[in-house]
Amino acid sequence: TPETSLGAQMTVTYLNVGQGDSAFIQLPNGQTMLIDAGSEEYGNTVLGFIRDKGYTKIDYLIATHPHEDHIGGMATIINGLEVGRIYIPLAENNTRTYENLLETIVNRNVETFEAKAGTRIVDSSGVLLAYFLAPNGGAYDELNNYSAVVKLEYGNTSFLFMGDAEAEAEDDMMNSMGSLLSADVLKVGHHGSDTSSQPTFLSMVNPTYAVISCGADNQYDHPSETTIENLASLGTHIYRTDTDGNIPFISNGTSVTPPY
Repeated sequence: TPETSLGAQMTVTYLNVGQGDSAFIQLPNGQTMLIDAGSEEYGNTVLGFIRDKGYTKIDYLIATHPHEDHIGGMATIINGLEVGRIYIPLAENNTRTYENLLETIVNRNVETFEAKAGTRIVDSSGVLLAYFLAPNGGAYDELNNYSAVVKLEYGNTSFLFMGDAEAEAEDDMMNSMGSLLSADVLKVGHHGSDTSSQPTFLSMVNPTYAVISCGADNQYDHPSETTIENLASLGTHIYRTDTDGNIPFISNGTSVTPPY
């Protein structure tokens, strides 16, 4: 990993991919990370955004779990950019989308690693750290609970990306990860659904800002009023892709600057 020194800019952009998830991270050491790529119809949107920023490579690509609204656009990314390595949890899904992603990974010869709690993605001079807090190896019934949860720390600032992790996975994280859950910015689990974001979990994260990635007038009624209220009760400032579009946060390692 290239060296990182405090003061360099890190930009985390939560992309508006409708009822899906995608976050593009311009790391302060010049590298890039992409967490999910929305559904297939948004693959070119994500690809275009990254290319417009002047990048031709994703150093770290993370597929949180094999649901279409998270990995559908990923084959487009792998075919359109150079990819250093991909992290993916050991959770199978017998869909065409998932099979297509695996085939693309093989065809493009992308180095593949298992996403699991404790694995470090980036460790640069102790200043920049990215690692997984989940999955914790539970035998879950719900595919969402196998979500790769990413903690990104730069200096004194931190970001937590929950994928679609639900209450059961949150319980496992609270039991095993505890204080590591604290973060300045939370990408709220499962599009703000009430199956995620338990009050006890949110209070352990205690985010200053929360981002909900959801589609306008989506069929699931995400985000739920309960989730909004639970975040508001912590004094968290909430951003939503359905109303705010792309949501960029900037960190200099000392403080986080929200989009507005």
